[in-house]
Amino acid sequence: MADQIEVVVGRVGKPHGIRGEVTVEVRSDEPERRFTPGARLRVEAPRGSVAPYATLTVTRTRWHQGRMLAVFEELADRNAAEAARGVVLHVTVDASERPEDPEEYYDHQLVGLRVVDLEGRELGEVSALVHGGAQDLLSVRTPDRREALVPFVSALVPEVDLTARRVVVADRPGLVTPLPEDS
Repeated sequence: MADQIEVVVGRVGKPHGIRGEVTVEVRSDEPERRFTPGARLRVEAPRGSVAPYATLTVTRTRWHQGRMLAVFEELADRNAAEAARGVVLHVTVDASERPEDPEEYYDHQLVGLRVVDLEGRELGEVSALVHGGAQDLLSVRTPDRREALVPFVSALVPEVDLTARRVVVADRPGLVTPLPEDS
């Protein structure tokens, strides 16, 4: 059997209406694939949460003013929807699975990749992907054990080669390599 991994696909937001519908902060580039009716999503409740659910089952979704709204089988009313607020939703996928868009990647595919500059000089290794409000950031652990955050945008990360297990970063002083006065 192939290795399985968990991928975060969303986070339950506030209730919408009185019948258990909730907003979902989508953390997947493939929401139509992850939030299909009948999909069972593993729940990770935030600390202090009263959410009693181990999984939530998608009944239906719709888009409203640029935000996904979802109805889950387990959330029958507004009180249940409020109790689920903040839970993180996961799906299990085959570790070899790749997103349909060739320019998209799962976090686990990037962590551990070598990071090199445009000339091929070693800069470090991807230690994590940080999901930010404006953009995602690659956390790069340098050979001297510093952590550098690189905006995951094509101008700064022009190449991701999963086969060669490397990421090319258009480095500049202060991005990954320290500023001269910091050396």
